[in-house]
Amino acid sequence: MRKESRAGAAAGRARWYLVYTKPRGEATARVNLERQGYTAYLPLVRQPRRRLGRRVSIISPMFPRYLFVHLDTETDNWAPIRSTLGVVSVVRFGQRPAAVPDDLIENLRRREDEEGVQVLPAERYEAGARVRITSGSLAGYEAVFQATTGRDRVQVLLEVLGRYTRTVVELAAIEPAR
Repeated sequence: MRKESRAGAAAGRARWYLVYTKPRGEATARVNLERQGYTAYLPLVRQPRRRLGRRVSIISPMFPRYLFVHLDTETDNWAPIRSTLGVVSVVRFGQRPAAVPDDLIENLRRREDEEGVQVLPAERYEAGARVRITSGSLAGYEAVFQATTGRDRVQVLLEVLGRYTRTVVELAAIEPAR
């Protein structure tokens, strides 16, 4: 019977780790890691882009140049990962691989739609939807959602003195109006 210390048992359990990939090599790295029998996870996100003057939606990695791989420090062979096509290295802090909390991966997977693409909070709002501003100097006011303007900001129309005025607020500062 093998006797393990608590530290040994915790170190030997399977966890998610962060893998650094070549530029635009996330999908290649994922496919090649899976071919070798590893469990890999690449969160994807839908992003609006302009192509030839038209707005199109593209699907790209949520974390460019990174993906996650599920490994056991005692039983899995980590050596082939570094030489996998598309992979640069396993992210490390000193000599230790960077472990990722399991609940982060679970939360990411829960936010995926049926196509496996992340549904970001801003995608909950459609142009014309009524929203309430929850923080900042405009807290308590209702507005009309217009569009996302950046990573964490949205544009809304605020009614002031009978006229609509465009303003930009933090995405985290709005919620659907009841």
